[in-house]
Amino acid sequence: MERSFKREVESLSMGAGDVFHGEGILAVTKALLQSGVSYIGGYQGAPVSHLIDVLGDARELLDSLGIHFENNASEAGAAAMLGASIHYPIRGAVTWKSTVGTNVASDALSNLASAGVKGGSVIILGEDYGEGSSIIQERTHAFAMKSQMWLLDPRPNLTSIVDMVEEGFELSEASNTPVMLQLRIRACHVHGTFVCKDNRAPALSREHLIGDAKFSYDKICLPPSTYAHEKQKIEDRWPAAVDYIKRAGLNETFSSASRADVGIIVQGGLYNGLIRAMQQLGLADAFGDPQIPIHVLNVVYPLVSDEIEAFCSGKKAVLLVEEGQPAYIEDAIQAMLRRAGADTRIYGKDVLPAYGEYTGEVLVDGIAKFVEQANPMGLDGTAVAGTFSELTTHRTAGAKALGEAPVPGRPPGFCVGCPERPVFAAMKLMQQQVGAVHVSADIGCHTFGTLPPFNVGSTVLGYGLGLASSSGVAPLMENRVVSIMGDGGFWHNGFTSGVVNAVHNEQDSVLVIMKNGYTSATGTQAIPSTKPGGNVIPKSLDIEKALRGVGVNWIKTVPSYQVSDMVKTLAEAVTTDTPGLKVVIADGECQLERQRRVKPQQAAKLKAGKRVVRTRFGIDDDVCTGDHSCIRLSGCPSLTIKDNPSALRTDPVATVNQGCVGCGLCGEVSHAAVLCPSFYKAEVIQNPSRWDRISAGFRNFVIDRMAGNARRQAWQ
Repeated sequence: MERSFKREVESLSMGAGDVFHGEGILAVTKALLQSGVSYIGGYQGAPVSHLIDVLGDARELLDSLGIHFENNASEAGAAAMLGASIHYPIRGAVTWKSTVGTNVASDALSNLASAGVKGGSVIILGEDYGEGSSIIQERTHAFAMKSQMWLLDPRPNLTSIVDMVEEGFELSEASNTPVMLQLRIRACHVHGTFVCKDNRAPALSREHLIGDAKFSYDKICLPPSTYAHEKQKIEDRWPAAVDYIKRAGLNETFSSASRADVGIIVQGGLYNGLIRAMQQLGLADAFGDPQIPIHVLNVVYPLVSDEIEAFCSGKKAVLLVEEGQPAYIEDAIQAMLRRAGADTRIYGKDVLPAYGEYTGEVLVDGIAKFVEQANPMGLDGTAVAGTFSELTTHRTAGAKALGEAPVPGRPPGFCVGCPERPVFAAMKLMQQQVGAVHVSADIGCHTFGTLPPFNVGSTVLGYGLGLASSSGVAPLMENRVVSIMGDGGFWHNGFTSGVVNAVHNEQDSVLVIMKNGYTSATGTQAIPSTKPGGNVIPKSLDIEKALRGVGVNWIKTVPSYQVSDMVKTLAEAVTTDTPGLKVVIADGECQLERQRRVKPQQAAKLKAGKRVVRTRFGIDDDVCTGDHSCIRLSGCPSLTIKDNPSALRTDPVATVNQGCVGCGLCGEVSHAAVLCPSFYKAEVIQNPSRWDRISAGFRNFVIDRMAGNARRQAWQ
């Protein structure tokens, strides 16, 4: 897995009164166990990927409580699990990456929200928005509004996060509605403490089974039930939710009577950034006590009008800190206050950016503008302006210290030795033979193939949708279209939406499946075709058998690192007269996961005094011409340049640094492109045997004699 949490999961057994120290995701897991869940499911995706890892490492504890856990094949599968709570008083939780994961799960979620739930249902969402995001910039808020599911956005400290997970189940049951809880990247990784409660074994579980199956037509999403569901959402569920939010005090107000004529309303997840910005401007002390009242929306949907109107009452101006666009909350509060006849002015996107992440720098700027324009009673606006001017000066000075030239971008890329790197190198070489080819790229590590030095991939339409996205362009291209799909995407939905669709419609195109054994981009979690071992369920499905089962006949498997063979196979797939879908399986285990497995094994052998052989590659300085085509074709981070050791040549030569994992790509690419013979392979032997020492001595003797003869001939 991405990393082992076996040591950390021991803290999940803590009981009432114990103080938990750890990370946000571990705290979420502990909160689920304290809430008495009967089942948990999910699909990996940043920034909540390691919640799946933690749950996998905690299987023994989950089993002892009778909790069922599934690593689902997709977000849709995870969302559908929540159907268990429609009829029965059992609690369930699922997790995935938002918003793309929520889009995949939308069919199940819409039906779930329509029917409503009896047992508490909570969806833990990784809100992947802002500067650290890896996806399109969208928010979960719109989906919560569309389907009328309640959306929690807790303050990013462990106590608040744990409380909101537990309260989420209560809110769900009080209003018979599924509840979403969004965690931004920093909240997932925030460290802190909270006081534990005892874990709760669910009343209904794998140990205590449901006796009677239930049926009620009014829970089926067909007319006329769906008409009644819509009525229930507005007349029953919404008021029940608002009533519980108020009774439980889920939203919080931090008041300061001395500045009562202005205030700030903020999404819970942005609270830490807001307080830090206020501290920098002198508007909050070191303990976070603000000089301006703050109303924290730990529940961002539904909004509680009574609370907001009460907070704004008597205030001439309120700043709303709502990250991203559209301005859902700002527009709702504006309408709410006007209907109530309040004349409080709402500042929001006029002093803060209309889009993008609200970083510390952005919040400092926005708050300073708000104070300047609102002119709070009893607050020295001149002092705030002076502090802001100093901060701006320091910021400008820091930028100048970096130099006039902008800092070069550092986009993500393949890991050292990644088995997907040689496949993209082969694609570039293949196109030199057959001409330009349209490549439909896909989501995953292979998306990095669209970056230099490969620049392969014209479109990215969704996870597992590389082949499906070629349907429109393939019939219109002179050369066959090549599509990319990872093995994770294959099992997620690529098999049905891509392969089955292509076979059914008799598409004549090429599919390359990157078979590396894991969903590597999210931290190498297991997939259906992962080889059994560790926490992986001992059953491994076969990609080739699945392909042949739906009628794909042209299938060729090529080891990823064999660049020459890959070039020939790709060229054949693009040019063959054989009609229909042609599939090339690039077989190579994720190098990162391989190193995580191999290094401990090697360390154990070394400790035991056993022989260990490591493969490394190098470049002969005397042979290297300084052409650097090897770097341009492979882009491996372990390939770099150094000064030419020869005084007669000025061009820097290529060199292999200590990051080399011995995958052999550099030499393979050089050979396939007919570049140069400067690469050599070396075997580093630790704890050598007697025979190794004798062999090494003999080789050194022969080399010395040959070198001596060469020197004598040179002198003659």
